[in-house]
Amino acid sequence: MGSVTPWDVTGTVQYDKLIKDFGVKELKQLPSPFSDNILFRRGIIFAHRDFQHIVHAIEQREPFIMMTGLMPTGKFHIGHLLVAQQMIFYQKLGAKIYIAVADIEALGARGQSFEESKRIALEEYIPNYIALGLDIKKTHLYFQSKRSSNATKSCAYYRLQNQFARHATFNEVKAVYGDISPGKLFAAMLQAADMLHPQLPVFSGKMPVIVPVGIDQDPHLRLARDISKRQKYTEFSPLCSTYHYFMQGLSGGKMSASDPNSYLALSESPAVIKKKINKYAFSGGCSTVEEHRKKGGNPDVDVAFQYLRFFFETDDAKLTELANAYRKGTLLTGELKAYTIDKINSFLERHQVKLDRARETVLRLFE
Repeated sequence: MGSVTPWDVTGTVQYDKLIKDFGVKELKQLPSPFSDNILFRRGIIFAHRDFQHIVHAIEQREPFIMMTGLMPTGKFHIGHLLVAQQMIFYQKLGAKIYIAVADIEALGARGQSFEESKRIALEEYIPNYIALGLDIKKTHLYFQSKRSSNATKSCAYYRLQNQFARHATFNEVKAVYGDISPGKLFAAMLQAADMLHPQLPVFSGKMPVIVPVGIDQDPHLRLARDISKRQKYTEFSPLCSTYHYFMQGLSGGKMSASDPNSYLALSESPAVIKKKINKYAFSGGCSTVEEHRKKGGNPDVDVAFQYLRFFFETDDAKLTELANAYRKGTLLTGELKAYTIDKINSFLERHQVKLDRARETVLRLFE
């Protein structure tokens, strides 16, 4: 039995149980362009709240917002691709993109200075977003510690946070989060302001907002949605959200930026990628070649295969072929890892050329 909270995920995650417990809805058949997107098509994005409002906005060519945040505490790794690819997908569909750099939360949760958070955001996250295809000039990117140099906008953001605090009780927050501290309470109100402030008149105004997250972050969504309905200062469109599966770390647990051997950074060399996958990637195969040939492997728990499923094998027919061969035992673990290594390094070779150019863009725009 696993434990899932906004701050920690341990053990085996029972997604079906979480869907029921949290009251989210499974994503069923979706129209194009969602059915054309690999994350939606393969069910990696598996549940939602009020997603129909976003579908309607896209179909009717009406304005909508995608809001997300980044915790600038480590290397940009392939786990971050989950949300980054959704940013780019929604921006191409016409969404206004809002990205909060959670430097206040990093200070409160990890004692990291604003200066260090800024350095990591500018060296790691923002260049990778640009290299992946995000149009940063059309993106509303801000730091929590300094929302805007425009005093009217900045005051509206922080005022909203304090207004929300007026409408949240200690018992309510404790019921949502379990054990609660002043720091967690402050972070919850600030995240609610992050998610809802784009709808204020001084920003983009009332319109649907989609927040793509892992299901461990749903308590933030539930609290923000409840508070937005309760307060009377501003009329908000209900927050919409989608939930994706957790990206497995190399050893099979949740990927963690604090453990370099649990992730593949997008700036790493081909040799490092090869070494990490061969040495650390959890295998769904058997302990010997003979046993594997006889019994086959399990691609559902094999980390190399999951990386292909999430990102690096875009051909559905090829992915199915690999899964079937692995289950039959005709494809060995070493062969599957070698195929995955080639796919990832091919992607990174192209990405890192774009990343070098993106770093130059960041220097011009933010320094």
